[in-house]
Amino acid sequence: MVKTGGTSELGPDCKTISQPNEYPTGTIYEYTVKDVKGKDVNLSMYRGKVLVIVNVASQCGLTDENYTEFNQLYQKYKDKGLEILAFPCNQFAAQEPGSNEQIQEFACTRFKTAFPIFNKIEVNGFNTAPLYKFLKLGKWGFFDDDIQWNFAKFLVDQQGKPVGRYYPTTSPLSLQHDINRLLEAS
Repeated sequence: MVKTGGTSELGPDCKTISQPNEYPTGTIYEYTVKDVKGKDVNLSMYRGKVLVIVNVASQCGLTDENYTEFNQLYQKYKDKGLEILAFPCNQFAAQEPGSNEQIQEFACTRFKTAFPIFNKIEVNGFNTAPLYKFLKLGKWGFFDDDIQWNFAKFLVDQQGKPVGRYYPTTSPLSLQHDINRLLEAS
């Protein structure tokens, strides 16, 4: 476990920033993204919440486990201050080919997803969404800067600072320890 600049220790599945000065100034609250219907959403509306930000895909081998477990996390912690922000991305083996409407219908029909699904974005390359450029700025230890695959996860504290990054294969339920630590710290 690594102590992260004034926050609680996070679990062994998390790659953390080892020193608070290893992350650039600023917060996710400075960013505006588009929801699944194309409307602007200023992320400052999530001020004071613990966030999990994840790039999702409908046709990935990790889809069922991730959507199912994210729904479980959301039901368990939403009233305690957790939000899950899902960003569809088609950059990995074209596993999110649908329109925004098709993606939302898939998530809401098949998995009864209640957490917000946002506009499809790119998480790597020239057209990387500004939010993901910011998320990837931290010195995350064993991660290289790019997102490796669908369902890479970022944990953001109540002050809008990214404090953890998780591999795509990390089970969402294994984030419970880290989510609890942040929720209890508030």
